[in-house]
Amino acid sequence: MTDTLVVAHTAIAIIGVVLLILAARVEPVIALVIGSIYLGLAAGLGFEKTISTIAQGFGDIMTEVGLLIGFGVLLGSLLFRMGALQKLVELLLRLLGPRRLPYALASVLSTIFPSIYVDVQLVLAAPLARSAAPGLGRNGVGMMGGALSTGILVGYVFVIPGLGTVSIAGLLGVPLGTMLLYGFGVGLATAVLTVFLYGLLLKVGFWNPDKDEAAPVAVGAHESAGAAQPVGAASGGSGGVSDGGDDGTAKVAETAPRTPPLYVSLLPILVPLVMIAAGAIAEAAGVTSPVIAFFGDPVLALFVGLVGAYLLSRGVLGNERTNDALGEGLNTTGQILLVTGVGGSLGAVIGETALEGVLGGLFSADAGTPALVAVLLAWLVAAVLHVAIGSISVAAIAAAGILAPIMGSLDLPPAVLGLSIGAGALFALHVNSNFFWMFQSLLGVTTRGTLKALTFVTSLASVVSLVIVVGISLVV
Repeated sequence: MTDTLVVAHTAIAIIGVVLLILAARVEPVIALVIGSIYLGLAAGLGFEKTISTIAQGFGDIMTEVGLLIGFGVLLGSLLFRMGALQKLVELLLRLLGPRRLPYALASVLSTIFPSIYVDVQLVLAAPLARSAAPGLGRNGVGMMGGALSTGILVGYVFVIPGLGTVSIAGLLGVPLGTMLLYGFGVGLATAVLTVFLYGLLLKVGFWNPDKDEAAPVAVGAHESAGAAQPVGAASGGSGGVSDGGDDGTAKVAETAPRTPPLYVSLLPILVPLVMIAAGAIAEAAGVTSPVIAFFGDPVLALFVGLVGAYLLSRGVLGNERTNDALGEGLNTTGQILLVTGVGGSLGAVIGETALEGVLGGLFSADAGTPALVAVLLAWLVAAVLHVAIGSISVAAIAAAGILAPIMGSLDLPPAVLGLSIGAGALFALHVNSNFFWMFQSLLGVTTRGTLKALTFVTSLASVVSLVIVVGISLVV
């Protein structure tokens, strides 16, 4: 099959999935499988290879994130039932005010937490964003969703020890200290500017709550304290409903479950974060130890947090309410896992088309390629790879692999070339990424809303960071 046909069929598959979901209102799972089957057959994989690749892609994604999603959703469900995240949001709102909260969230996620696996960040931070949203007004969910996606994914591609950043630096031979020096500033500036520009768009009607929002299907029981009400509203768990007092307040107080102090409630989150961060930092520093690897593994860390939340919930809420919260979490876990896995299937089929080789021709090894042209082409290669493949890390690694052999002929410092690749790999995260469907389910937005708060925002962040990198390339 010619290169042109490979590109054309990939584009048809991706556009077709989007149209099936948005125009024909087909369920995402069905649309993703249809797109995967079409691309596999059109690309010449054959019937057997197409189906086996779909199954393998599903299995590979489940191997990576299945337990993380399951443990994270159950952990979040317990914490929501205890009102822990609501307390944290109230504290942040008191300290920062609602207008500053999105900037604080994006800045912290992009600069402090890149060592944390992106899916883990999403699972743990989505309830925080959703709970804080009502305090920001009509566009609160859109604003917090944009801040969430900006913070998590900008840090992933720019700030050490984010997986994307480490991969790019390794393939291009850039010292991690140098990459950190460049990437920290670029990442922070990109996060703040992106949230600012996105906020301006929301003010002129970019977000429509009626069409862009839906009830979140994870990490929040329908009866949980504050799960579906603004931060600061009266909440008291499943028993906090008035049954006939003068104004309802007395009965709420009588039936509301006692809750532990905030610092105790957050330990099931903080302990896993510390465990994961310590393991990632040790690995980035070259410290190898089976013990460190064991306790720093995200799966074990989240399981430790889940056990801690379970024991704490049993002591606070009792067995019945704890089991109810776990049951609701288990019901929603299956929904997220299915759509996440099928998103991985489409990415696997795209990977079998060898699209990476098509893009290698965009560069030639001729000496003297201007710095500006090198930045733009590096960004373009990574951006096209990401749009097609659906994985930021795969796009970044593939782009760095394509460019590494000709790096010496480019009039550009390797670190700046790495930033260009990171900026491109951030572009337009969409329906062929499992992160897209996790984001939609956990934040409680529609597919249309996810295209705005995630796909558009990552595109905006990619362009903002490109402008910053171009400026750097002109002065270094």
